[in-house]
Amino acid sequence: MPPSLSGTIIVVGASSGIGRALAMQLAHEARPVAIVARRAETLDEVAREINDKVGARRAFPFEHDVSDIESVDRLFTRIEAELGQVDELHYTAGIMPEVEIDEFPTDKDAAMQTTNAIGCMAWVNAAARRFLPRKQGHIVGVTSVAGDRGRLDRPGYNASKACQDTFLESIRNRLWRHGIKVTTARPGPVHTPMTEGLDVPMAISAESAAKSIVKARDRGRAIVYVPFKWRIIMFVIRSIPSFLFRRMSV
Repeated sequence: MPPSLSGTIIVVGASSGIGRALAMQLAHEARPVAIVARRAETLDEVAREINDKVGARRAFPFEHDVSDIESVDRLFTRIEAELGQVDELHYTAGIMPEVEIDEFPTDKDAAMQTTNAIGCMAWVNAAARRFLPRKQGHIVGVTSVAGDRGRLDRPGYNASKACQDTFLESIRNRLWRHGIKVTTARPGPVHTPMTEGLDVPMAISAESAAKSIVKARDRGRAIVYVPFKWRIIMFVIRSIPSFLFRRMSV
């Protein structure tokens, strides 16, 4: 844990996958962790599991649907009132509905933009408004290697992650001069409920991804590929000319 961080942590999307694993790991830092997700029953179970393993009450559940962007600021204020000043935010919420290769579903695309990108913007903006006058804080956004290139599979998902990446970079450029760090974590395939039933070669566990993300936070990294090999893989993929890339089945 960076010595400058000692306040409350918020993990959005903490009911499963990387968010759940992050909340579990961060709770060992002896700081309050507000775990935020829309499934109240699952969230309560996660809080109990974390607190049992840590041996103290560190995880505190807050029900919230990230598509309800109007309620974000109120919930942020409530969390600080109940748990103390927040100085760290992790946004891990995301959806990836199945999309067939001959399907062009605006409804699914809009849902992915709302959850993956707009929800991220709402929470990051709420954190930035509070961190800026304090000149302190750390924001971590979990995106995906899918945002690095426009692949033929799931255009809406790829676009939502690219949107997240660009937004986080812009926020990082605004805040770094004020002592506030913004880390973009770009995982490759991860075994989570979102990828259940899908063919996910080279997938890692959510726990392994969470460890890499926390390590990147500790080192103050701006961008981290999880695991590191995806930095090399995506460098090669980004280098492929468009006229060749469109002919590839990726």
